[in-house]
Amino acid sequence: MYISQVFKTQHEWYYYIIGVIVAIAGVGIFSIPHLLAIFMKVADGSADESQMGDVNYLLSLFESNLNLVFMLLPFVGGLLALLLITKVLHKQSFTMLTTARAKIDWKRFWFAFIFWGVASSSLILIDYIMAPEGFEWNFKPGKFAILAILAIILIPLQTSFEEYLFRGYLMQGLGVLTRNKWFPLIVTSTVFGLLHIANPEIEKLGYVLLVYYIGTGLFLGIITLMDEGLELALGFHAANNLFTALLVTADWTAFQTHSVFKDVSDPTEAGFIDIFVPVCVMFPILILIFAKVYKWTHWKEKLFGRVTVPPKEDYKILE
Repeated sequence: MYISQVFKTQHEWYYYIIGVIVAIAGVGIFSIPHLLAIFMKVADGSADESQMGDVNYLLSLFESNLNLVFMLLPFVGGLLALLLITKVLHKQSFTMLTTARAKIDWKRFWFAFIFWGVASSSLILIDYIMAPEGFEWNFKPGKFAILAILAIILIPLQTSFEEYLFRGYLMQGLGVLTRNKWFPLIVTSTVFGLLHIANPEIEKLGYVLLVYYIGTGLFLGIITLMDEGLELALGFHAANNLFTALLVTADWTAFQTHSVFKDVSDPTEAGFIDIFVPVCVMFPILILIFAKVYKWTHWKEKLFGRVTVPPKEDYKILE
């Protein structure tokens, strides 16, 4: 019912176009501080205007913690704009955007957050133990403390915007429009992955890394549809980005932070293990774990079934 419940709201297709435009506008407005800071760097001669198209160069212009704020603020703007348009235009509650349950199940969020936080941190530590020559100790208590505060506040907002936009707003909108579930699952996952094409990681590792991003989108979409809500996806995504930002950084990643470790290994050596094992092994295992914990059933119907209009007595289109 996560998608079908949208029939209770203002769900005309053109509303979703307006909603996406407003969300993009929110991202743009909250990008202004970063643009002004870059302009000031250029104006005082601290920055080379000819290199403004180089993502890595832009990341080098500011101190890591300040740069993290500049990077994450646009997502905050996008989230605020998306929640506003959902409430005002669609007459849809925050709960309905989040889940098909009567109220948001925060236990699900925390289960996914803690489970993947521990698992991903363990994988990073195992990698460090097995290949310590690929890491440098990067821990600076003062700067790390500031990083932790900023990351704990801003990164969940960044990941929430992506989840509410792709697995929430667009999943529901496309589901109502096409009256099926497989199309919004494939489209939102593909667009989610392709939007990472500008990340510095793509330049270093190649377009094959898009397999990982699109695969991550599919994983998050599957657990959203199977669980009839965003809680697990929100928890997983927040943990994935937060613990990575706190534990490890590299000169060629989007998040260059004052983390505990710095990865100094050759990024061009990334291959099957780095890209395909998470998508083909780890994510399916996580899906099975979630399925066991939350007793998921009717897989074919929830992932490939039709989106049906509830009986008239079960809903009322808002005037």
